[in-house]
Amino acid sequence: MWRLQAVQHKASRSAKDLEEFKHKRREHEKALRQARRDRQLISKRVLLNEDEHQEREFMETDASPLSQEQLQEMIRNVQHGGEEKAARLAFLRKVLRDPQTHLIFTKLENSMYVLVGQLSGHNAQCQLEAARCFYELSHSPHPGVGQSCLPATPYLLTYLSNPNAKLTELCLYTLGNLWTEGAKVRERLLAQGIVCALTNCIQNQRNNLAVVEAAGFTLSQLLQDKEAADRVIQQVVSSGLVPHLISYLKPDPEFGLGPAIECAWCLHYIVSRTCDASALLTQGVLERCSSLLVTLGGAVVKGSTEEGLELLLWPLLRCLGNLLASGVCEGGRCPVGLEDARLLAALCVFSQAYLPTHSALTRESLWVLNNLTAGSTLFCSALLFFNVVPALIPLLPFSKGINIMVLRILGNVAHNGTGYCAQLTQAGLLPAICATLKMADPDVVTMSLEVLYLLIASSPNVTEEFIKLNGIQLMETIQYNNDEEQRLRASYLLDNYLHIHSIPNN
Repeated sequence: MWRLQAVQHKASRSAKDLEEFKHKRREHEKALRQARRDRQLISKRVLLNEDEHQEREFMETDASPLSQEQLQEMIRNVQHGGEEKAARLAFLRKVLRDPQTHLIFTKLENSMYVLVGQLSGHNAQCQLEAARCFYELSHSPHPGVGQSCLPATPYLLTYLSNPNAKLTELCLYTLGNLWTEGAKVRERLLAQGIVCALTNCIQNQRNNLAVVEAAGFTLSQLLQDKEAADRVIQQVVSSGLVPHLISYLKPDPEFGLGPAIECAWCLHYIVSRTCDASALLTQGVLERCSSLLVTLGGAVVKGSTEEGLELLLWPLLRCLGNLLASGVCEGGRCPVGLEDARLLAALCVFSQAYLPTHSALTRESLWVLNNLTAGSTLFCSALLFFNVVPALIPLLPFSKGINIMVLRILGNVAHNGTGYCAQLTQAGLLPAICATLKMADPDVVTMSLEVLYLLIASSPNVTEEFIKLNGIQLMETIQYNNDEEQRLRASYLLDNYLHIHSIPNN
């Protein structure tokens, strides 16, 4: 089969050959998208306490957990505390910092009733302290503790529109933590209108980035949940929230990256589970992600070491990569938002800069670069014009999928014809391919043979240069590999190209 495809490619680069190439690419990209969809990041969020030093001192001086009787007495004190009620709630919240007390507290009679009463009351300070108590319970490691907080969820949702930003922030993180407690909690929150409440919160809290960050975290918890994803995404998209999420894709010089990171993850989950990307393109997701990546690429070149920068790159790259994999560039079209060729340079910068510390981020950057160049003569030409190939070739010795992605990118370029192959050869690709053909990874060898065929079939000059690099001996060695496909490919190259060109030299 490979021999037949090779002959077709040499003869006329037929439409059938090109269609088979595109089909193979689409299947590969489908597998990549599925792998990214399956990587869930649902987790509970633990906030730093404003009075962390005092909290630590309290826990050290009261190391042993309180007994059932002591906790019962605390509940009675809160219930009948008068003017000292807020102070007693604050003390209870400190006690609940110890996970060992969670099960005891939630099983006590009237414990949750008293807390809900304080949360729903008119005393603002008591509301805040009660919310802090529920927050401590929400990230409990004990199963069932979260479900015991269900009586509080109507009030937690109501307070998402509260003018007290600190109370709103606490409610958001509490709801985000509770979402992980199981189907019963999720169904209750959806029925109570959590998506609508989050939408209103994000739309109305534009001036408070701490609240926006918390809302983004909670919304991302909803969006990545497999069971509820379709229902949640449909509501989010129809609510008009996507443009608001896009608007926060800009690091704030004073507040930092937090809101942008959370909103970027939300957009990624929406993109990765949306079949029709046209509406998202219209709203500017592609344009904003591309623009921000170009900006961040410039910052990395200048030596930016801002903490958490890579956390923002992850969702942006996945968002852009999945949009590209959805077919927005098919037919050589360049959708609005991808006109800036500096994006290619930015992706190359990320792949190099994060190789020592975050090799997976290097692979992710190359994955997006692969999606940009696959089937796009425009981006393949830009990649050559901006001299990106010499920066990619040194990545070929690296494993963990990095060299596979580089080979795919180079194959995308080579597939465009003789002129492109000539420029790849001039950039020094042939010696690098000789090295990858000797690697132990069978996938790397197979992909190297594919790229090599495109180069050799493009011009006799390339074939002669490969022969000078001991290419015949290399192919003869591969003929003895255990992999049948590799043996067939090596034999085909020897019979139809290498032996023919080596005859005059004998």
